[in-house]
Amino acid sequence: MIEKATSSANIQAMLQTLRTHSSQAAGNIQGLSTDAPEKTGFSDAVKQMFNQVNATQQKSQAMTEAYERGDDIPLTDVVLGMQKSSLSFEATLQVRNKVLKAYEDIMNMPV
Repeated sequence: MIEKATSSANIQAMLQTLRTHSSQAAGNIQGLSTDAPEKTGFSDAVKQMFNQVNATQQKSQAMTEAYERGDDIPLTDVVLGMQKSSLSFEATLQVRNKVLKAYEDIMNMPV
């Protein structure tokens, strides 16, 4: 088995495979644009999350008001919208609590 794996033909085939993959990887690297992607920070991610939660809550409120006005909106859609809104708010609240707890832990660390 070892003799078969170390035969000259197998080694040459493996080297050819490595060369092929290497040239493909080099081609992929050259094909990348030089424009660096815009980096977003933690605060930007948090703002985006808050905006998404706010949009979900506004959509839920709009659906509820439309249902109350008598528009043709199924009650199940209204209830699902309210649940999504509630769930996204609760998740955001839990993330906030975890971040505050981590901040407090860091501030209480002895230096």
